[in-house]
Amino acid sequence: MMKYLQKLGKSLMLPVACLPICGILMGIGYALCPATMQGGEITGFLNLLGFFLVKAGGALIDNMALLFVIGVGVGMADDHDGTAGLAAFASWLMITNLLSVGTVTTLMPSVADSASKTLAFSAIANPFIGILAGIIGATCYNKFKTTKLPDWLSFFSGKRCVSIISGVISIVVAAILLFVWPIVYGALLALGNGIVGLGPVGAGIYAFLNRLLIPTGLHHALNNVFWFNTIGLGDLSHFWAGDTSADVSWSLGMYMSGFFPCMMFGIPGAALAMIQTAKEGKKKVAIGLVASAAVCAFVCGVTEPFEFGFMFLAPALYLIYALLYGIFTVIVTLVGFRAGFSFSAGATDLVFSAPLPAAANTWMIIPLGIAAFAVFYLVFRFAIVKFDLKTPGREDDDLEAEKKVILSNDNFTDVAKVILEGLGGRGNVKSLDNCITRLRLEIKDYTLVDEKKIKSAGVAGVMRPSKTAVQVIVGTKVQFVADEMKKML
Repeated sequence: MMKYLQKLGKSLMLPVACLPICGILMGIGYALCPATMQGGEITGFLNLLGFFLVKAGGALIDNMALLFVIGVGVGMADDHDGTAGLAAFASWLMITNLLSVGTVTTLMPSVADSASKTLAFSAIANPFIGILAGIIGATCYNKFKTTKLPDWLSFFSGKRCVSIISGVISIVVAAILLFVWPIVYGALLALGNGIVGLGPVGAGIYAFLNRLLIPTGLHHALNNVFWFNTIGLGDLSHFWAGDTSADVSWSLGMYMSGFFPCMMFGIPGAALAMIQTAKEGKKKVAIGLVASAAVCAFVCGVTEPFEFGFMFLAPALYLIYALLYGIFTVIVTLVGFRAGFSFSAGATDLVFSAPLPAAANTWMIIPLGIAAFAVFYLVFRFAIVKFDLKTPGREDDDLEAEKKVILSNDNFTDVAKVILEGLGGRGNVKSLDNCITRLRLEIKDYTLVDEKKIKSAGVAGVMRPSKTAVQVIVGTKVQFVADEMKKML
């Protein structure tokens, strides 16, 4: 299971890499054109430029789920074929259309009478469904890419049938979600109602669950309880309407304020820990991913590039990350720091919310931010080192020693042939993939594998993580060997 999650995490790296620059563009755009956040007329060159940048960044941020559909679909496919991405996209379209509010209320008119159910289906186009569609597309590709149909259906054989099967499976999945999704969503709404009266502790529980549910998209259920007027609360809407705590029954801003030190300073601290604990040869890769994500979080509070960069690689660390949000939210609520956001808890929103009547002690972002940076850094660094967590730059398949391996035979066809023989022949190989230095294979019968034969091809070593998995350490020329072996298969 852990290996599967890590493979899923790696498949998310490509779409996640698109997001930081978009978040930064939006932050700059909001600074140039406050009207895009606060409302009002947009005139003048700087305002128009800011509006342009906000829309440019939002093109990807607002469609993040679609990036995950394609990224997971192609990334999880055995040979990263684009057919899997097409199948994943077909799955996404099928599920999101079948579970759209219009379709669901036609199929089940009673849904229209339930505010929580309508809310549930209005939030169906989220990253969780995107990842689910990607997994469906990749799984269908891996299972059915070589399917042979009768002659009269032969046109749809092989890769052409993958999207069709993906669509059929998506119908079944949508039928299940039709009943399951509103129950889960409604349960979270009820949970939100239950913790409203717990004061600062309730705010901390909310912040913890908000981060914990990010991968599923179900955090929107809780957000509707605390930020908007779903149950008569509306922390966000009252804050930006110019109200104060005297106008409501709670300390206005308490369900938003705790996010600011975590996003603006905590994430950079955690990012520094990841960079420092990355393997020597991978620090630049880690910097490229997490440092840009940290800047993105600080400027405008877009945290997904950071979170999706490690949540599947090290899920235990993500749980710790969510807990830290909960703890800091309790502290922030108690000390009286109040700020609000209309987009997210970055520096841009902090500046724009500071003049509002409900804002209080905004100068405290400095000591709170320093504390968040230090705590996130120390906790992340300790956890990563202590438990050898596979954060960006620490993956097993990126060992520098393996990059220095020199294949003793540069006739890649011969190397691939010998390895295949050592694996028990073409019929014993279920799937073939490769990372930077290794061939990764799934086999049918482990007793047919001859390690001595494989090593005679001039490779550096053979690893057998399980009875159905074999890894052959080839070195940086692995792609050439993999290409030849794919031809033979």
